[in-house]
Amino acid sequence: MNSKDVVRSLAAIAHESRLEAYRLLVQAGPGGLHAGRLAELLQLPPSSLTFHLKELVHAGLLTSRQEGRFVFYSAEYGAMSSLLAYLTENCCGGNPCLPARSDICSGMDEVQ
Repeated sequence: MNSKDVVRSLAAIAHESRLEAYRLLVQAGPGGLHAGRLAELLQLPPSSLTFHLKELVHAGLLTSRQEGRFVFYSAEYGAMSSLLAYLTENCCGGNPCLPARSDICSGMDEVQ
């Protein structure tokens, strides 16, 4: 993933409604959810939700598919994994991360 893609992805999820929609779709699994169900869960008007979902699709974080009268949205797990890999590349200076600790990385005292 290049830096332009990363910036586009982060900009797309840098809105409360889009972040919540994205999290719901990640939790929903590969089948995703239809737009009407998402609107219900997020308590958003369909027109607002459509705008937000298009931003996430444009960023490559979601895909959409038509099934009859419904449009289903699904998380693009490969894009999510690529974004996380980019953000954590060279994490902790090559030391194993310790998420349970407040300093996050082993060897953090050495870096400071």
